[in-house]
Amino acid sequence: MIDSVDLELILAVQNGLPLVSRPYAQIAQQLQLTETLVIQRLLALKKRGLIKRLGVIVNHRQLGYQSNAMVVFNIPDTEVTQIGRKISQFDFINLCYRRPRHEDVWPFNLFCMIHGKTQETVLQQLKNLIQACALEAYEHDILFSQRCFKQRGARYKSTPLKS
Repeated sequence: MIDSVDLELILAVQNGLPLVSRPYAQIAQQLQLTETLVIQRLLALKKRGLIKRLGVIVNHRQLGYQSNAMVVFNIPDTEVTQIGRKISQFDFINLCYRRPRHEDVWPFNLFCMIHGKTQETVLQQLKNLIQACALEAYEHDILFSQRCFKQRGARYKSTPLKS
């Protein structure tokens, strides 16, 4: 169970930390807490698994990583967990997760995201991944991004859309 203070704290950090020299002090002031208590509560939330991590969301396009691809695989259900864990160990894999198939429309159940500076780089990384994980026998497809409409971290509570 989560109390109201922890919920407010999660909502305060979900959009990112303030860009000030002491972000936890600023959050503490907003929530009428102490800086020490904010840090202690965030650590406790992380320890409980309610916050997985605090990190930076990098705008990879501004860093020159213009080629982005979602790679999808059709992996037997008995092997998907093992293969997913193996794929997720590669540094160039940014996301890796399982999703349900839609048999007559979409046979793929394992998804991973690769960012690269060029399409050739992404294709070479995919080739290396397939060879290293012995995935040659599994159906797959690569879906290159054409346009980015939005990129951000997860949000758990939002305001309604204005019309």
